[in-house]
Amino acid sequence: MANAGLQLLGFILAFLGWIGTIVSTALPQWKISSYAGDNIVTAQAIYEGLWMSCVSQSTGQIQCKVFDSLLNLNSTLQATRALMVIGIIVGLIAIFVATVGMKCMKCMEDDEVQKMRMAVFGGIIFLVAGLAVLVATAWYGNRVAREFYDPMTPVNSRYEFGQALFIGWASASLCLLGGALLCCSCPKKTTSYPTPRPYPKTTPSSGKDYV
Repeated sequence: MANAGLQLLGFILAFLGWIGTIVSTALPQWKISSYAGDNIVTAQAIYEGLWMSCVSQSTGQIQCKVFDSLLNLNSTLQATRALMVIGIIVGLIAIFVATVGMKCMKCMEDDEVQKMRMAVFGGIIFLVAGLAVLVATAWYGNRVAREFYDPMTPVNSRYEFGQALFIGWASASLCLLGGALLCCSCPKKTTSYPTPRPYPKTTPSSGKDYV
């Protein structure tokens, strides 16, 4: 029963991480304009995501522009896009596989060992999805940090980490944690002993000797 609860907890955490990955990919706040300088005009806020860049005015008006050309984007942004999309697709596959192996589901009830193996396999796929998201967010965040501390970058062109980047890190952590908990439901190896052979029964002697 404890194993089933651990399995369910792992699935819920991994599923929440997958939802957070979708939200992080769609949000445009991957990096936001920095206000570290003294001469920064705070009348507008500039932030960029994987798919568009937006400008928010102090009046509340927001204008966004979708990135038109894929080939015109830098390699970091293209790689981050690809890894996030891969993480979403792999996470979707992991959801279907892990659902089949859940103890609360009626699928594959006849073969309990194979059912638990499906749950473990789903956990491994969740780990792959979490690693893809973690690499994508860490790579993008490293680029933002390097540009921020680069002395050649103008002060009014520096960016900081946005909310979507933090959501991506949290989502990757949930996918990794949930996948690890699903992997803990690995079936234990049972040692099979050979069946003992029945010894032949000896017939009691009648006490008479025949010549």
